[in-house]
Amino acid sequence: MLARLGLAAGGAVALASAALLATGVVRISVEPEPVAPRVRQLAVTPAPAPPDTGRMGVPVQGVARGTLLDTWGQSRAGGARTHEAIDIMAPGGTPVLAAAPGTVEKLFNSRAGGITLYVRSPDRRTSYYYAHLRGYAPGMREGLTVRRGQLLGFVGDTGNSGAGNNHLHFGVSRMADGDRWYGGEPVNPYPLLAEPKDRR
Repeated sequence: MLARLGLAAGGAVALASAALLATGVVRISVEPEPVAPRVRQLAVTPAPAPPDTGRMGVPVQGVARGTLLDTWGQSRAGGARTHEAIDIMAPGGTPVLAAAPGTVEKLFNSRAGGITLYVRSPDRRTSYYYAHLRGYAPGMREGLTVRRGQLLGFVGDTGNSGAGNNHLHFGVSRMADGDRWYGGEPVNPYPLLAEPKDRR
Protein backbone atom coordinates (compact mmCIF):
# COMPACT_ATOMS: atom_id res chain seq x y z
CA MET A 1 0.00 0.00 0.00
CA LEU A 2 2.79 2.45 0.96
CA ALA A 3 4.73 1.55 -2.15
CA ARG A 4 1.63 2.13 -4.24
CA LEU A 5 1.04 5.60 -2.64
CA GLY A 6 4.65 6.53 -3.21
CA LEU A 7 4.40 5.51 -6.85
CA ALA A 8 1.15 7.39 -7.29
CA ALA A 9 2.63 10.51 -5.70
CA GLY A 10 5.72 10.20 -7.88
CA GLY A 11 3.57 9.81 -10.98
CA ALA A 12 1.52 12.91 -10.09
CA VAL A 13 4.68 14.98 -9.66
CA ALA A 14 5.99 13.74 -13.02
CA LEU A 15 2.69 14.61 -14.78
CA ALA A 16 2.60 18.09 -13.19
CA SER A 17 6.21 18.72 -14.21
CA ALA A 18 5.49 17.65 -17.80
CA ALA A 19 2.45 19.95 -17.96
CA LEU A 20 4.44 22.93 -16.69
CA LEU A 21 7.26 22.32 -19.15
CA ALA A 22 4.78 22.11 -22.02
CA THR A 23 3.33 25.56 -21.20
CA GLY A 24 6.79 27.13 -20.77
CA VAL A 25 5.92 28.49 -17.35
CA VAL A 26 7.79 27.22 -14.39
CA ARG A 27 7.16 28.55 -10.91
CA ILE A 28 9.35 27.35 -8.12
CA SER A 29 8.49 28.19 -4.56
CA VAL A 30 11.02 27.52 -1.87
CA GLU A 31 10.10 27.79 1.79
CA PRO A 32 13.15 28.80 3.80
CA GLU A 33 13.97 26.84 6.86
CA PRO A 34 13.58 28.89 10.01
CA VAL A 35 16.95 30.31 11.08
CA ALA A 36 17.73 31.55 14.55
CA PRO A 37 18.39 35.30 14.45
CA ARG A 38 22.06 36.24 14.60
CA VAL A 39 23.04 38.37 17.54
CA ARG A 40 26.31 40.20 17.24
CA GLN A 41 28.09 40.05 20.55
CA LEU A 42 30.77 42.59 21.24
CA ALA A 43 33.46 41.83 23.71
CA VAL A 44 33.77 44.65 26.21
CA THR A 45 37.38 45.00 27.22
CA PRO A 46 38.47 47.88 29.43
CA ALA A 47 41.21 50.06 28.04
CA PRO A 48 44.58 48.90 29.32
CA ALA A 49 46.07 50.98 32.10
CA PRO A 50 49.23 52.79 31.16
CA PRO A 51 52.31 50.88 32.24
CA ASP A 52 53.41 51.84 35.72
CA THR A 53 57.05 52.68 35.36
CA GLY A 54 57.32 53.81 38.96
CA ARG A 55 58.10 57.29 37.67
CA MET A 56 56.13 60.22 39.01
CA GLY A 57 53.82 62.04 36.65
CA VAL A 58 54.14 65.78 36.10
CA PRO A 59 51.48 67.17 38.47
CA VAL A 60 50.23 69.96 36.18
CA GLN A 61 48.28 68.98 33.08
CA GLY A 62 49.92 69.94 29.81
CA VAL A 63 53.34 70.73 31.27
CA ALA A 64 56.18 68.81 29.60
CA ARG A 65 59.01 67.40 31.70
CA GLY A 66 61.56 69.28 29.62
CA THR A 67 60.06 72.65 30.58
CA LEU A 68 60.34 72.15 34.35
CA LEU A 69 62.71 74.43 36.25
CA ASP A 70 64.67 73.45 39.32
CA THR A 71 63.65 76.11 41.86
CA TRP A 72 64.70 73.96 44.84
CA GLY A 73 66.94 75.80 47.30
CA GLN A 74 66.25 79.28 45.94
CA SER A 75 66.16 82.11 48.45
CA ARG A 76 62.73 83.14 49.73
CA ALA A 77 61.44 85.87 52.07
CA GLY A 78 64.50 88.03 51.58
CA GLY A 79 66.88 85.20 52.40
CA ALA A 80 65.03 84.13 55.55
CA ARG A 81 64.41 80.66 54.14
CA THR A 82 65.12 78.45 51.17
CA HIS A 83 62.57 76.98 48.79
CA GLU A 84 61.98 73.31 49.66
CA ALA A 85 59.89 72.48 46.59
CA ILE A 86 59.67 73.37 42.92
CA ASP A 87 57.28 75.85 41.34
CA ILE A 88 55.48 74.76 38.19
CA MET A 89 54.11 77.78 36.36
CA ALA A 90 50.74 77.44 34.60
CA PRO A 91 47.63 79.53 33.97
CA GLY A 92 45.15 79.74 36.84
CA GLY A 93 42.61 76.94 36.69
CA THR A 94 44.92 74.43 34.99
CA PRO A 95 44.22 70.93 36.35
CA VAL A 96 46.57 69.68 39.07
CA LEU A 97 47.06 65.91 38.88
CA ALA A 98 48.33 63.35 41.37
CA ALA A 99 52.03 62.82 40.66
CA ALA A 100 51.85 59.40 42.30
CA PRO A 101 49.19 57.16 43.85
CA GLY A 102 48.27 57.39 47.51
CA THR A 103 45.72 58.59 50.02
CA VAL A 104 44.67 62.18 50.57
CA GLU A 105 45.98 62.75 54.08
CA LYS A 106 45.16 66.42 54.61
CA LEU A 107 43.22 69.26 53.02
CA PHE A 108 44.46 72.46 54.58
CA ASN A 109 44.28 76.22 54.11
CA SER A 110 47.29 78.12 55.40
CA ARG A 111 48.61 81.67 55.16
CA ALA A 112 51.76 80.52 53.36
CA GLY A 113 50.51 77.70 51.14
CA GLY A 114 46.95 78.86 50.65
CA ILE A 115 44.70 76.00 49.61
CA THR A 116 46.86 72.89 49.99
CA LEU A 117 46.59 69.14 49.70
CA TYR A 118 48.82 66.34 51.03
CA VAL A 119 48.87 62.83 49.53
CA ARG A 120 50.63 59.98 51.39
CA SER A 121 52.08 57.09 49.38
CA PRO A 122 50.63 53.57 49.89
CA ASP A 123 53.75 52.51 51.84
CA ARG A 124 53.45 55.75 53.91
CA ARG A 125 57.13 56.61 53.25
CA THR A 126 56.52 59.59 50.96
CA SER A 127 54.30 62.66 51.17
CA TYR A 128 53.39 64.80 48.15
CA TYR A 129 52.48 68.43 48.83
CA TYR A 130 50.40 70.55 46.44
CA ALA A 131 50.05 74.25 47.35
CA HIS A 132 48.62 77.60 46.14
CA LEU A 133 45.62 75.80 44.63
CA ARG A 134 42.64 77.76 43.36
CA GLY A 135 40.43 74.98 44.68
CA TYR A 136 39.96 71.24 45.02
CA ALA A 137 38.50 68.81 42.50
CA PRO A 138 34.82 67.99 43.09
CA GLY A 139 34.45 65.24 45.69
CA MET A 140 37.98 65.68 47.05
CA ARG A 141 38.19 64.65 50.71
CA GLU A 142 40.62 63.36 53.29
CA GLY A 143 40.97 59.58 53.19
CA LEU A 144 40.27 59.38 49.44
CA THR A 145 42.50 56.96 47.55
CA VAL A 146 43.87 58.53 44.37
CA ARG A 147 45.71 57.08 41.40
CA ARG A 148 48.55 58.71 39.51
CA GLY A 149 47.15 61.27 37.06
CA GLN A 150 43.87 61.75 38.94
CA LEU A 151 42.50 65.30 39.18
CA LEU A 152 43.22 66.81 42.62
CA GLY A 153 42.54 70.49 42.11
CA PHE A 154 43.46 73.54 40.06
CA VAL A 155 46.47 75.83 39.77
CA GLY A 156 45.99 79.09 41.65
CA ASP A 157 47.64 81.98 43.46
CA THR A 158 46.39 81.48 47.03
CA GLY A 159 48.53 81.95 50.14
CA ASN A 160 51.74 83.94 49.81
CA SER A 161 51.99 83.26 46.08
CA GLY A 162 50.96 86.81 45.20
CA ALA A 163 47.96 87.86 43.14
CA GLY A 164 48.26 86.67 39.57
CA ASN A 165 51.38 84.57 40.26
CA ASN A 166 49.60 81.33 39.34
CA HIS A 167 51.67 78.21 39.87
CA LEU A 168 51.79 74.89 41.68
CA HIS A 169 54.21 74.68 44.58
CA PHE A 170 55.04 70.96 44.57
CA GLY A 171 56.95 69.36 47.42
CA VAL A 172 58.04 65.82 48.25
CA SER A 173 59.02 64.62 51.73
CA ARG A 174 60.47 61.31 52.89
CA MET A 175 58.43 60.15 55.85
CA ALA A 176 59.41 58.07 58.86
CA ASP A 177 57.10 56.02 61.07
CA GLY A 178 55.00 58.36 63.15
CA ASP A 179 55.53 61.45 60.96
CA ARG A 180 52.39 63.54 60.64
CA TRP A 181 51.20 65.08 57.36
CA TYR A 182 53.24 68.26 57.97
CA GLY A 183 56.45 66.39 58.91
CA GLY A 184 59.09 64.45 57.06
CA GLU A 185 62.37 65.33 55.38
CA PRO A 186 61.92 67.47 52.24
CA VAL A 187 63.69 66.25 49.10
CA ASN A 188 64.10 67.95 45.75
CA PRO A 189 61.27 66.82 43.43
CA TYR A 190 63.01 68.09 40.30
CA PRO A 191 65.24 65.02 39.72
CA LEU A 192 62.19 62.81 40.24
CA LEU A 193 60.23 64.61 37.52
CA ALA A 194 62.73 65.94 34.96
CA GLU A 195 63.90 64.24 31.79
CA PRO A 196 67.13 62.28 32.44
CA LYS A 197 69.12 64.65 30.20
CA ASP A 198 67.95 67.63 32.29
CA ARG A 199 68.90 66.18 35.66
CA ARG A 200 72.00 67.49 37.36
